[in-house]
Order: sequence, then structure tokens, then C-alpha cells
Amino acid sequence: MYIPRRYEEKDRATILAFIRAHSFGILLSVEGNRPVGTHIPLLVSEEKGEVYLVGHISKGNEQRHTLLGGAQVLAIFQGPHAYISPRWYTEMNVPTWNYVSVHAYGLIELMEGEALEAAVSAMVDHYEQGMPEPVHVREIPEKTFRDDLRGIVGFRIRVTELQAAAKLSQNRDDASYHSVVRHLDDSDDAAARQVAEAMRERKGNQGAENP
Repeated sequence: MYIPRRYEEKDRATILAFIRAHSFGILLSVEGNRPVGTHIPLLVSEEKGEVYLVGHISKGNEQRHTLLGGAQVLAIFQGPHAYISPRWYTEMNVPTWNYVSVHAYGLIELMEGEALEAAVSAMVDHYEQGMPEPVHVREIPEKTFRDDLRGIVGFRIRVTELQAAAKLSQNRDDASYHSVVRHLDDSDDAAARQVAEAMRERKGNQGAENP
């Protein structure tokens, strides 16, 4: 991913927290000379200093043929994004787009049997937490659950490289920066307001690092 230095996020803890908050990603691989992708949730974990992404796709998905053990894949995680009007700057300039995104490159490790069952159970537990009445896998009829497991290809991705961009008007003067935040806050678009919050959070973190 092209990332100008001023927009690059290098802190691993920050990047992993972002993935956890925006875990519905796009899994990309290559079939012949043609890129193929699937939109799926991917759970991030750390084990002995390594980062892993765990997920599964349907056996009916043709992308499964590309997910062989050791295959290289790319997972993309998109956060909030918004159009930025040059009218919001102290001096007229070109329009742009603010966004936060992460690219995770890695190698496929296939999962079967008890490992796959545990991974699916963990995913259900993760997304059910916070629900008024969380569902646990043990509540699902066993035949239904077993049939589902037979219909999916499970895997984990050993992440070999993380690239993270937080393009949040860092190149603008303070007056323009705060004007952008204010206009995004006033937007009817929830994603725009989330970008404003990300800008405030990042500015606050930088202030804390540079008292």
C-alpha cells in the first residue's frame, strides 16, 4: 500500500486494536493471473510473538482453491473514511479523502477437526459478547453445527507484514485541521463523524507523546 511517511502508523498494538475494531475485512488471493476476494470476518490473535488472523470461507467459494497451505494472501481492513472539501481550509487547495486502513500480508495455514471447531466457537463467542442474551455454540443443535463445519474451509493467516495508513489531515495547518474536524462533526454521515473522532484521538495521542 502506498503510504506517505506522515500518514504511516507503525505501532503494532495500535494496528491490532484497529483490526479488532474493524474485523470484517477482504481476503485477497490470486487464481492464475486474476485476483479474487471474499468479504469475511477475521479474528486477530497473538501467539509467541506472531500475529495470526483466523477465519473461514464456504467450500462453495471458488477462492478456496487458492487457499493452499503456505499460499500468500492479503487481508484488507477498512476503517472510517470521508471526503474533505477544500472549502474547509484556510487557503483554497485541492479536495482529498481522509481514511484509516490496514493491509495484512501473510501465509495460509489450513485448519481442520478440533482446531476448526475451536476457531468457529471462538468467533461466535467474540461476536456474541455484548449481546443481551449471548449465544454459545453448545446451544446450537449438534447436527446443525457439524453440517456447518463440513461446509467450510478453515484457516489462519500467519501475518508476515502489516501496513497501516491513517491519512487524517496531518499535512494541514492547525486552523485548517480544526476546521476539517468541525465540518466532519456537523455531517449527517456517521462515517464522517467517525473520521472526526479519529482525528481528535490521534491529535490527543500525539500531544501526550510530545508534552
